[in-house]
Amino acid sequence: MKIRRRHFLHLAASAVALPAVSRLAFAENYPTHPVRIIVGFAAGSTTDILARLMGQWLSQRLGQQFIIENRPGAGGNLGAETVVNSTPDGYTLLMVPPAVAANAALYPHLGFDFIRDTAPVAGVVRVPNVVEVNPAVPVKTIPELIAYAKANPGKLSFASAGIGTASHLAGQLFNKMTGLNLQHVPYRGDGPAMADLIAGHVQVGFATMTASIAYIRAGRLRPLAVTTLQRSDALPDAPTVSQFVPGFEASSWFGIAAPKGTPDAIIESLNREINAGLADATIKARLADMGGMELAGSPADFGKLIASETDKWGKVIREAGIKAE
Repeated sequence: MKIRRRHFLHLAASAVALPAVSRLAFAENYPTHPVRIIVGFAAGSTTDILARLMGQWLSQRLGQQFIIENRPGAGGNLGAETVVNSTPDGYTLLMVPPAVAANAALYPHLGFDFIRDTAPVAGVVRVPNVVEVNPAVPVKTIPELIAYAKANPGKLSFASAGIGTASHLAGQLFNKMTGLNLQHVPYRGDGPAMADLIAGHVQVGFATMTASIAYIRAGRLRPLAVTTLQRSDALPDAPTVSQFVPGFEASSWFGIAAPKGTPDAIIESLNREINAGLADATIKARLADMGGMELAGSPADFGKLIASETDKWGKVIREAGIKAE
């Protein structure tokens, strides 16, 4: 009986240890088949472009295809929910857009909590927004814009890519911190917003550098300032808004996350390879051309960014009473 009992206990101990050993071996061999990167927006969006850039890099580095899968809808929530509900095995990832920081406040009845239900993997890039005007607006600086708007109440409106988007929230924060009341005009995406801004149907924009830079270089829009705390190499002559409105900061940032419970070894491997990509000359040049600033760092660094931005924009949304469409 003692022999049998010892044999049983040995088998039981082995059975308990087996899952941990299997998970470790699984992580060390990762990836063994294609990986999906979910994008919660349509093809051609900034989120999509960045996902394809990083997906190509990871495919080359890790020897398996990283396939981009677009799941647009509900401000990026459909894509996020797809990842939250996926098996936490590293084979379904999310290209995280800045919308996740606003959606918790915009959509109070979401079936998931982004911070609780995902694991940050790595930041990729921070893209400035640009305060820009139609050339017919007689201002060239932020102080001139503020003075002109105060002298002409109700005359200026600003375009955004939609309610709760980075361009909307940047404009709302600008209103709050300057005491202005620029009227918000939401569009369905950057394309129509930029078209009406160029046509003069709206006068001011807070679009991302990615959406703005080609029109600025062509002289069809006049940049006044960038919204990040640092100047952008893409527009070296443009000051920051914070030089004139102390404490103002708004930007679009992107990264990669996985479902909660994804093995640490997989997250660390992905983080290491993404950071290597951000140091690669070709990727650095692509991001710089978009006006982007690399967000290299640890998973914890990216997690802190998501949490701080969620808190910041949640307050703006609640104070302004902004509701999702």
